[in-house]
Amino acid sequence: VQLVESGGGVVQTGGSLRLSCAASRRTISNNGMGWFRQPPGREREFVARIGWRGDTTDYADSVKGRFTISRDNAKNTVYLQMNSLKPEDTANYYCAVALRSYGSTRTTDYRYWGQGTQVTVSS
Repeated sequence: VQLVESGGGVVQTGGSLRLSCAASRRTISNNGMGWFRQPPGREREFVARIGWRGDTTDYADSVKGRFTISRDNAKNTVYLQMNSLKPEDTANYYCAVALRSYGSTRTTDYRYWGQGTQVTVSS
């Protein structure tokens, strides 16, 4: 599976961005998917995950109520809608394919990763 993230950029505090993660070479419709981020100088951290049918989602406390993960299995694509962005959301954002149907908050439960897309929130 090849994953390509897009939609990152520079935005002011309070702004919005929508990240996309397009998968190719194999369907991801049977796998959970996750979004993670890696702020400068810090370890990669969990942001959100979604089950294979799209009806189960989970979020990190830091983004709950502001971010929404969704998927379109017909397009083999996963999205992350980010609203009310804060400077502490600045990071490189990665999508990943889970080993199982629902994913988890742990990076070790994901098999394939994209190259990431940079999100910078200015104050």
